[in-house]
Amino acid sequence: MASVAFLGLGVMGYPMAGHLRNKGGHDVTVYNRTKAKAEQWVAEYGGKLALTPAEAAEGKEFVFSCVGNDDDLRSVTTGANGAFAAMKKGAIFIDNTTASAEVARELDEAARKAGFSFLDAPVSGGQAGAENGVLTVMIGGDEAAFDKARPVIDAYARMVGLMGSAGAGQLTKMINQIAIAGLVQGLAEGIHFGKKAGLDIEKVIEVISKGAAGSWQMENRHKTMNAGKYDFGFAVDWMRKDLGICLAEANRNGAKLPVTALVDQFYKDVQDMGGKRWDTSSLLARLER
Repeated sequence: MASVAFLGLGVMGYPMAGHLRNKGGHDVTVYNRTKAKAEQWVAEYGGKLALTPAEAAEGKEFVFSCVGNDDDLRSVTTGANGAFAAMKKGAIFIDNTTASAEVARELDEAARKAGFSFLDAPVSGGQAGAENGVLTVMIGGDEAAFDKARPVIDAYARMVGLMGSAGAGQLTKMINQIAIAGLVQGLAEGIHFGKKAGLDIEKVIEVISKGAAGSWQMENRHKTMNAGKYDFGFAVDWMRKDLGICLAEANRNGAKLPVTALVDQFYKDVQDMGGKRWDTSSLLARLER
């Protein structure tokens, strides 16, 4: 059993922290900006509640975070009452936020100077993956810290991989989102085309999902897409945040992402339609409007 803190109890962090407590059997202290959510978590899972990130992190072997963006991450780490000021020597900070590689490198440097380790560890698998404890975790950072943290991370993960030095986890997550964006648009166009052609979409998917066109998105989202239901996972607002990170990084490293940039604008159209909290498969709604 390890002493663990978890900062940020949103739709992902709440169940992830729960797995650390129940499946991992760890001693978990939680912090959330909205105190009521932390109180709810403690009532459900046990553990302890902290009023600040620093209080949560004090004396812990492992500190996890899963917050909204770069600014939120800086707030809970190096901001006022941030966790970094209270981290003990030799501890490990594991950040599950989808953020920029730039902030990952910045926080890795700050952690090293203070005598502890930082791992950027964004996740893929959505809310369902978090709730079922089967997330994919892409990690950047020191190998020794990775080896020490992996048995703890395994409580909420199905796949955990060290991708390289600081920032490599975030860069890998960007590739994940780039690949998903184009795939969902292709699936949306395929279903839209099939409907216009008068085909039975269920029969079409039953056949093509067993061939080269098959994907997780097709298997898990085609039914709800065909029914015009878009309340099943990762929200459009979050996807646009992630694609913005991808496009900013591409601007820095010279990568060309024409399809990603186009799909990002399609998601903006969905936002303008009122679909900010629809799931990412709602690209079909844009075609059917």
